[in-house]
Amino acid sequence: MSRRFFGTDGIRGRANSYPMTSDFCLKLGAAAGSYFRQASKKSHRVVIGKDTRLSGYMFENALTAGLTSAGMNVLLLGPVPTPAVGLLTNSMRADLGIMISASHNEHNDNGIKFFGPDGYKLSDSVEGEIEALVSKGVDCVSPENIGRAKRIDDGRYRYIERVKSSFPNQMRLDGLKVVIDCANGAGYRAAPEVLWELGAEVVPVGVSPDGRNINLECGSTSPRIAAETVVAHGADVAICLDGDADRVLVIDEQGCPIDGDHFLGMIGSRWIKEDILIKNTLVATVMSNMHLETFLNREGIKLIRTAVGDRYVVEQMRLNGFNLGGEKSGHVVMADYSTTGDGLMAGLQFLAEMVRRGEPASVVGRPFDLAPQKTENITYASEKNPLDNPSVKKMISESEKKISGLGRLLVRKSGTERLIRIMVEAEDISIIDATISSISNAIKEL
Repeated sequence: MSRRFFGTDGIRGRANSYPMTSDFCLKLGAAAGSYFRQASKKSHRVVIGKDTRLSGYMFENALTAGLTSAGMNVLLLGPVPTPAVGLLTNSMRADLGIMISASHNEHNDNGIKFFGPDGYKLSDSVEGEIEALVSKGVDCVSPENIGRAKRIDDGRYRYIERVKSSFPNQMRLDGLKVVIDCANGAGYRAAPEVLWELGAEVVPVGVSPDGRNINLECGSTSPRIAAETVVAHGADVAICLDGDADRVLVIDEQGCPIDGDHFLGMIGSRWIKEDILIKNTLVATVMSNMHLETFLNREGIKLIRTAVGDRYVVEQMRLNGFNLGGEKSGHVVMADYSTTGDGLMAGLQFLAEMVRRGEPASVVGRPFDLAPQKTENITYASEKNPLDNPSVKKMISESEKKISGLGRLLVRKSGTERLIRIMVEAEDISIIDATISSISNAIKEL
């Protein structure tokens, strides 16, 4: 079933602009509640988490009103990371989980992510059915069947214990000075607490949310302050989360970022040595560097690529029973512990490897050399997708022929923002620049 509002990671847009309005979220809550109430005859329950955006209060209330009107009992978690919602949806035996967040976007944006009763994000088909109910409208339940809403105060602590369970037994972080940048987002309390409980000396950054400063010059997409803090404090490493704490960027002791593909290669290499990598396979997206695949093959690991989006990585993992996957952007999914990407949990894996090897982050985090790769993002204003234009299609086709055998080209429309993303990878930088320029100019000429 087609989807109009849902992208690669739920619904996202500017707060108070359609579809991210309180009116739409009221209807969305009623539709989702109606769908899951019909699908199950048991007690009906939904958990709602959010990040620290000011608009989160508005959408939390609107969704709650819609859900309770459909007969769902709502459990409000307050600010918690996205992976905590997946965890608690399953552990609290809820029919549905909802995370209110626009991830790494600025505070003016917000979004809605849905989790099924198993703690995994909903499939495209289920999202399509919920959309259809929004358009059609649903009948409210009778007065005696209206749901209740209740605050849950210990959701963060339950999540903290789950995160620590992914860290090796008896291992501690004593002697490590760790900068933790929480992007003034959902992990601003949980992340420093986990590191402190495991013995690290913690230097917090981005832990003073005010509703408007989420991802503002901090976090995994703006790591400058974290990098400067590592050097200024003589820290061993920085762990940078995004607004909803489902992705991570590691900064080494010299203040240099560690690429997401390096991160995946490091974990894959460790897991196959410990014989815990199921089917000796790692799942990543088409954006991952071609040298990651070369490195993994040398380690005896098979790489399977999916479309961009951690939900597609997870779908492939679930389909074949794999337990490790992720994206170059920093989503790392460890299915033995979590149902979605978890930035804090992934960061602990990196710290554990530093402890095992007794080597600095700059060495631990770069197990192979990356092939040259560049990405250009082009903003467009029209409702029409530029990639549907004949002249753009022709240029992309010609570019694919030229680069064939020399590298990789990927052109796609973002599923969360009005952007066209062009990624080119090759050993020859001049080929990369020429390819990006040709396609970029063809799009901009529109």
